[in-house]
Amino acid sequence: MKEIIAIIRPNKMTDTKEVLNALGFPAMTANRVMGRGKQKAIIGEVSFEIQKKELLNEEGTMRYIPKRLLSLIVDDEDASLVVEAIMRVNQTGNRGDGKIFVLPVEEAVRVRTKENGIEAIS
Repeated sequence: MKEIIAIIRPNKMTDTKEVLNALGFPAMTANRVMGRGKQKAIIGEVSFEIQKKELLNEEGTMRYIPKRLLSLIVDDEDASLVVEAIMRVNQTGNRGDGKIFVLPVEEAVRVRTKENGIEAIS
């Protein structure tokens, strides 16, 4: 099993969920996160008024920008399909498109039924 962690733009969340659902991967965890890459967070990337001074630096750019963090567990053979789907939806060619990480998962256990392994995520 693999855990796929994707950090994406908030405005791509709905499209990403729809594509993953259509491919048969509806189960995921999603969180609102703040972060930045090397680009030092450009204010024009957000669509809300910035009121917290701790988010801004002296150059008028944001220290951190809102992103979405998705995490889903898939069978090893499905990992490349899921990564490719996330990339196709989120790739604009501009800075800030996000990152995808693929990690090994040693075990999964469904609490309700005590199923483990691939049965726990199916």
